[in-house]
Amino acid sequence: MSEDRAAERSGYTEICVQKFSYSWTISNFGFLLQEIGDAIKSPTFSSGLFNDNDKWCLKILANGINEESKDYMSVHLTMLSCPKSPAWARFRFWIISVHGEKINGMICPRFFKFTSNQTWGFKKFIHRDLLLSLRSWLFPDNELTIFCEVDLVVQDSLINSGKSPVPGIQVPRNTLEDELGQLWENSLFTDCCLVVAGQEFQAHKAILAARSPVFRAMFEHDMEERRKNRVEIHDLEPQVFKAMMDFIYTGKAPDLHSMADAVLAAADKYGLERLKVMCEDALCRDLCVENAAHTLILADIHSAGLLKTKTLDFITAHVSDVSDTSTWKTMMVLHPQLLAEAYSSLASTHSSSLEPPPKRLKQS
Repeated sequence: MSEDRAAERSGYTEICVQKFSYSWTISNFGFLLQEIGDAIKSPTFSSGLFNDNDKWCLKILANGINEESKDYMSVHLTMLSCPKSPAWARFRFWIISVHGEKINGMICPRFFKFTSNQTWGFKKFIHRDLLLSLRSWLFPDNELTIFCEVDLVVQDSLINSGKSPVPGIQVPRNTLEDELGQLWENSLFTDCCLVVAGQEFQAHKAILAARSPVFRAMFEHDMEERRKNRVEIHDLEPQVFKAMMDFIYTGKAPDLHSMADAVLAAADKYGLERLKVMCEDALCRDLCVENAAHTLILADIHSAGLLKTKTLDFITAHVSDVSDTSTWKTMMVLHPQLLAEAYSSLASTHSSSLEPPPKRLKQS
């Protein structure tokens, strides 16, 4: 007689953990290095997991939270509210360097319980002396960026089944941009030549036509460029042309340092709308009193609407300083219509203000 065996049953439950992140840039960071206990909060943000009904913020205390941590900068995550309170979350913080690198990462070892207005974080995130010694790397323009990544337990999302799911197959990352970049960098299988300031660049008509409506028109119609497979470009510097072509082949943002205005002109001429917005963003981030009028002229010439709006807002906020610059005086003579737009923006701002402006912080 065979031995009876108990029926074997098994189950599998997966608690779903969703990830979200937030990047916080603090302007004039050097002014925060003041008294112990002084805290600043980031703008409120949501995880995007509860139809934006959850609210979070970051907090920084540049000189620690107490006597023990006074030589350190403290960084914390606060859950202001959440439909699924309490929430369980694990978080990580980094400082983002001027080159976009994640620096000084700190990871909490476990999930913490967050209730409304609950705060968790690191009271000794980074020593102030170390932070200041790395100023040229971490906040050379007096702007510090903190990056926070959060793993959040979504309590209503449980996967139950009678067996463990089959592990997924890792799909390799898309390498198309790298491969097209190699075609360009190594001049492989080219079928046309572009000449810039006497320098010849070998390229591919199909890729140029697919990416730029201007190049498409050249090769589509019975033009000299189509017959000779040779394009003479007279109004671009080689380094600007190279930056534009890098974008055409890879879709990646080129290094726009010191030449965003020239690349903007190229992007506008060749109908590269995404590159044009990248240039607008770079120029917007570089806005200052000295270059505001020049940037406004540039935005107007190349129909860069987003940049023009941001520049007018900047001029409105700093009109007394901007109007003293030599470029502003040149704009008054050569571009009077922009002067009218600037003053119209200023008048509109003052007429719509219902409350007195905030008082300026006293600086010692």
